[in-house]
Amino acid sequence: MASLPTESPSVHASGWQWPRLRARTVLGLFALFLGIGLWNGLTVFLTILGNGGSIPVLEPFVWEITGALGVWVVLPILHAAVINAPGPRVGWARFLGIHVVGFVLFTTLHMVAMVPPRYPLYALLGLGHYDYGDLAFRIPMEAQKDLIAYSVAGALWSLLIAWRERQARAVREATLESELREARLQALTGQLHPHFLFNALNTISAVMYEDLARTDRLLSDLGGLLRASLERQEATWTLAEERAHAERFIALLAARFGERVTVRWDVAPGVEGARVPCFALQALVENAVKHNQDRREPLEVRIRAREDGASVLLEVEDTGRGFGEPSPAKGPGVGLTHLERILALLHGGRARLERGQGPEGGARVSLWLPREVTA
Repeated sequence: MASLPTESPSVHASGWQWPRLRARTVLGLFALFLGIGLWNGLTVFLTILGNGGSIPVLEPFVWEITGALGVWVVLPILHAAVINAPGPRVGWARFLGIHVVGFVLFTTLHMVAMVPPRYPLYALLGLGHYDYGDLAFRIPMEAQKDLIAYSVAGALWSLLIAWRERQARAVREATLESELREARLQALTGQLHPHFLFNALNTISAVMYEDLARTDRLLSDLGGLLRASLERQEATWTLAEERAHAERFIALLAARFGERVTVRWDVAPGVEGARVPCFALQALVENAVKHNQDRREPLEVRIRAREDGASVLLEVEDTGRGFGEPSPAKGPGVGLTHLERILALLHGGRARLERGQGPEGGARVSLWLPREVTA
C-alpha cells in the first residue's frame, strides 16, 4: 500500500529524494479515492440509464473503483517525480526526463493495478466473464486519461510544494529574527549586567587619572559594544567586522585582567570578507573567560580563521579547564546551544559547531560556515 506523505522532502540537486509514507495520509487518501470511484460509478450508471441502456448496477462501480484505487496505488511514482523535478528551474532536461519516465511508469502500473482485479471481482459478484476489450484501443484511451490526471495532479502538487516551501521559509525567517533579537538582547543584557558595568567602569576609573588616552579608548570600546548590540539588524556581518567588535570586548577584558588573559589572533589571508554570525566570536571569548575566571594560572585564548574546503573554519581555543571540569559559570552550555540554533536557522545542515579539547586540555569550539563572501 502506498500513497502521499503529508510533507514532501526538500529537493537537492545532488541526490534522489523518495516520498515519506505516513499511515494516516495513506488511509485518508484511500478513503478519498474510494469515494471518487463510487461517485464516478454512480455517474456512469446513471448516464447509461439516461441514454436508454441497461447494465448490472455493480458493473460500473467495479470499473470506476478499480480505476480510482489503481491511481491511489501508483501515486508515489507521481510524488517522487514531482519532488525531484517540481519545475523547470531544476533544468529542462531533468524536468522533462523525470516526468516522461514518471508518466510511462505511472500509466503502465496503473493499468496493471486496475485491470487484473476486475476478473476475480466479476466472478465473485456474479457479473460473468470480464472482457477488457481490444488493447490497441484500450491502452491509448487509458494513457490519454492518465496523462490528463498526471498533468493536473503534478501541477497542483508542484504548487503545493512551492507553497509549503514559502511557508517554511517564512517561519524560519520569523524564528531567525526572534533568535537574533534574543541574541542582541542577551549580548546587551550581559554588557549591562551590574557586574559587567561595575568591572568595566571600575577598570576605566582606575586608569583615567594615569592615562587619559587609554581611558578614552576604553570608553569608546564600551560604547561601541553597546551600540552594536542595540543597532545591529542583520543576521551576519563580515569576519573583519566581527573581529573589530570582539576586539572592543577584548580590550575591556585586557584592562580588567591584565596579563592574566591573553588573546591571540590567527586569521588566514582572504577570509576577512566571509560572512559570520554577529557576536559569535565575542560570545565564545566571553565563555572562555567566564568559565576560567577563578583560576590563578594565566589564560590564553586563541582565535583562528581559515578556509577549509568549501567552508570557513573558525576556532576559539583556550588553555583553561576544558569542558570536562566544573566551572564557576552558571547555566553551562546555554551560549553554545544558542549559537547552534542560530547556525541551524542561518545555514541548515551546511554549518556545524563542534566542542573539543585543545592541546593543553582547554576547551576548543570549532565553527564550520559555508563560504559566503561580501565583495
